Amino acid sequence: QVQLVESGGGLVQAGGSLRVSCVASGTIFKINTLAWYRQAPGKQRELVARITSGGSTNYADSVKGRFTISRDNAKNTVYLQMNSLKPEDTAVYYCARDFSGRLTWGQGTQVTVSS
Repeated sequence: QVQLVESGGGLVQAGGSLRVSCVASGTIFKINTLAWYRQAPGKQRELVARITSGGSTNYADSVKGRFTISRDNAKNTVYLQMNSLKPEDTAVYYCARDFSGRLTWGQGTQVTVSS
């Protein structure tokens, strides 16, 4: 059974940085596409960034140039480095494994950016 556990969320001032992490178990991590999504209050969950098994990445337009997704296959961990944070980045951030379009979710970690 696949399990994803996020950590690293918290409160940060606008312009600051934060890195969230997600450790996966119960899967052959290195072959998986991993992604970070976020959901703000009253809004739909949206894709933030995705990284394939080969290391290809794509980002939402709203975070391009500010966020970086990376992975460490030896540690079964995917990261999201968030720089130049804005209040509108405030949300619960979810890690997801994308298996041929079927998503498995972590429990989420709260990121709050104060103005």
